This record gives sequence, C-alpha cells and structure tokens, in this order.
Amino acid sequence: MATTPPTRPVRWGILGTGSIAAKFATGLAALEDAALVAVGSRSQADAFADRFAVPRRYASYAALLADPEVDAVYIATPHSLHYENMLACIEAGKAVLCEKPFTLNAAQARAAVAQARHRGVFLMEAMWTRFLPLFVELRRLLAEQAIGELRLLQADFGFRTGFNPQGRLFDPALGGGALLDVGVYTVSLAHMLFGAPVHVTGLAELGATGVDEQSAYVLGYDGGQLAVLSSAIRTNTPQEALVAGTEGSIRIHSPWWRGERMTIRRTGADEQVIERPYTGNGYNYEAAEVGRCVRAGMTESPIMPLDETIAVMETLDRLREQWGLRYPGEE
Repeated sequence: MATTPPTRPVRWGILGTGSIAAKFATGLAALEDAALVAVGSRSQADAFADRFAVPRRYASYAALLADPEVDAVYIATPHSLHYENMLACIEAGKAVLCEKPFTLNAAQARAAVAQARHRGVFLMEAMWTRFLPLFVELRRLLAEQAIGELRLLQADFGFRTGFNPQGRLFDPALGGGALLDVGVYTVSLAHMLFGAPVHVTGLAELGATGVDEQSAYVLGYDGGQLAVLSSAIRTNTPQEALVAGTEGSIRIHSPWWRGERMTIRRTGADEQVIERPYTGNGYNYEAAEVGRCVRAGMTESPIMPLDETIAVMETLDRLREQWGLRYPGEE
C-alpha cells in the first residue's frame, strides 16, 4: 500500500450519501490534513457534492474507486452492502474506513480482513466512539487501575422510532434491527474492556418484520467479569454506561456513545467529574486515526484492530443464533 506524503492532505472519497455520510463529511471539515475530494452514489451524488463542496461526483461506486486522486474511502452504504463495497475498495488499493456494523456477520468480516491483509491495504471499522477524547482518557484510567480490577459493565443504547415496515431499520434485507445498528456500540465497548466473551446469552423481541426491536444480553468472561447490555429501536433507554471495579466505578453520562463527561467514584473518596469535550462533530477523530496510520504505512489501527472487529461480529452472530434471527442471503 502506498503511503500518503506528509505534506499532502489525505484525499477522501465517500461511498453513499445518507445521514451518516453527511456526518463524516462534516467531521472531515474539522481536519487540516484531510480533504473530501469525491463522492459516489447511484442517485444523490450531485446534491451531496453541492452541499459539501465536493469537487468530483460519480454516479457509481466503481467510478469513484477508479479515481487515482482518492487515497481513502469511507463506506457509508447500508449494512448489507458493506462487505461487497469493502472488497471493491480493497481491490482498488484504497485505504478503507467502513461504517459499523463492519459486515452482516463474522464470515464476511473474516473474508474482508483476509483480503485486506493479502493485498496489504489499510482497513478499519468506523467505531468512532473509541477515538473520542473521553474514551482515550477512560482507557488511560483503567490501565492505571483507577477503580481497581474491572468486574462489571452495564451499558444500553436504545431509542424509539416510528414503525415503518419499508424503512431501513425494519428491513431484514438491509440488516435492520437494533443489534447491528446500535447494539454494536455496547458490544464493542465490552470487547474494549474485557476482550472476547466466553459466554453469550440474551433475549430479543422480534417485531412484525422479523428484526430485533429490543433485546437484552449478558456476556461472561473467564475471570468472572460480566457485561450487562441492551439495545432497542422501539424503546427509549437512558443511554448510559457504568464501568465497575473492585475499588470504585466510572459512569459515562448520557449519551455515553458520544460522551464528553464521566464521573468517578472511588471507595473513601469524593466523586470526581472528568470532562473531555471534542472538537468538530466527533467523526474527525476516527478519520485522523486513518490518516495517521496511512501516513505511517500501517494496514490496521492498534486502537480498533481487525481481529477485535471480527470478534465483535462473532459475538453478534452468537446472539442472533440464539434469537433465530438470520438476514436474507446469509449462508
């Protein structure tokens, strides 16, 4: 994989023009060493390009990937397209940042990672939460055992949206449901703290279209640690996270997944509030990590490593298997 010269901005292309693409484009604008130079879409490329002053707009993904002026690609397409889009980007030799969920299932994740490693192309899951300043500070505190030995995580991510059987969130063919859309945040946080679970168990309410509208699940680990998690698209939840240890706890205040504030409670000590606000809209931090890695000739990020992304997808698969939830086209 060719490296980007340190004197030149990383030149980005975006596949897709939905709301998440707009958030990423907004985040990129906060970086001095990154530039959005191209967008590819089957229908809305011109409108999106006009909105964000993107100089080149393409009516197909293939045309964008053929552009030699594009260094890195952000995949902002529906869940069900991530896998094929990643393979096309890798084949074109572009660095890839793929919106979560990385793929529909672990088999696709393993295949995409294997291809990226074979081709020597940078690949990363866009779990933007992990790169925010508050979570950088959280990892530092936990590494210093600020609350002793980690024992428990409680985290939820639920919201209520109106039922729309034609909408993306309710369409099994697009990987709809709460687990892949927002549950992945809670599972990824658990993996960041504890690694891959040994035990996975949960219950889900499958709605009229067959997708999980709400669910609760517990992940267990060899050392006895537990992660108690929930996600929903038809239920409003507090959207808080609590990390508990033998000597205290850390509460990441709502909405934790884009948190800027947390409270530490230690045994025998006063509460301490830590604030780590972010610049831009927060999506700039994951883009900056891609730029850092690409400039250094790296093919994956140590903060969001590919093996961990695969492990997260394996956990999601184990939950769906218990719920009898399969997406069309899965083998």
